[in-house]
Amino acid sequence: MDQVLILSGDQLYRMDYAAFVAAHRASVAALTVAALPVDSSVAEGFGLMRTDATGRIREFREKPKGEALEAMRVDTRALGLSASEAELRPFLASMGIYVFERDTLFQLLASHPQATDFGQDIIPAALAIGQPLQSYLFDAYWEDIGSINAFYDANLALADEQPAFIFYDEQAPIYTRSRYLPPSQIREARVRRSVLSEGCLLDRCVIDHCVLRLLVEEGAVLEDTLVMGADSYESEAERALVRSRGGVPLEIGAGSVVKRAILDKNVRMGTNVQVINKDRVQEADRSELGFTIRSGIVVIEKNTMVADGTVI
Repeated sequence: MDQVLILSGDQLYRMDYAAFVAAHRASVAALTVAALPVDSSVAEGFGLMRTDATGRIREFREKPKGEALEAMRVDTRALGLSASEAELRPFLASMGIYVFERDTLFQLLASHPQATDFGQDIIPAALAIGQPLQSYLFDAYWEDIGSINAFYDANLALADEQPAFIFYDEQAPIYTRSRYLPPSQIREARVRRSVLSEGCLLDRCVIDHCVLRLLVEEGAVLEDTLVMGADSYESEAERALVRSRGGVPLEIGAGSVVKRAILDKNVRMGTNVQVINKDRVQEADRSELGFTIRSGIVVIEKNTMVADGTVI
């Protein structure tokens, strides 16, 4: 078990599972929970652990607030944080990653058939019957991507000049999944601070601080945008056929401007489209029109066709 990148429903992180399992075995615990030290501004959004100086879990509360939150403070210096970091991050949040002893897990599931959540049901039940539970401190790269804003920020951070997470770590490289698409081609485009996947074709356009996998036509401008690509690939002949039938190809059309946006899978964007949140709306549901807005970020929904000249 080597270091891997894990992408779950709402988290992005890199963890050495071999070290995690080894620590679990050394602690002789029935269950070990990966623990992230966090500050008070985000602590109430997590299941929190109160541990002793050895990392043994003495109490677990799901998303506590007020006095209940304050009661979950831990001296994280005992777990390896510096004094300054321990003062800033005195709460231990469950990352939702567990190592169970097999018999313990089976016993808990069998005795709680109605349980639907580890944090709300299984861990408190294990504590109630006196099972030894251990925390495993994780203090490396981690991002919560449970909201549109967090998902957007975490993806575009990959395009920073010195990103917090890099794909090119020689000790633990991350490889893309092979789709056998043509290599990306740039035709006189201006590209800066961006990540380009295979299958891109950039034709005299401007790409600034983007994560991109799609064809971009002449004169288009993309800034601070995540383009998630498509499930299929259209050749030049196929795109011409789509146009001849009055449709929009799998591309970002000529002259279009897209800023601070997420384009989900299979978006077809016509020519001279403007996705710029012109009214500076923070929250909106326009699914009937193929888009939503979250934290000021325009999200063009999966399989949406954006007609020529549309302004959002």
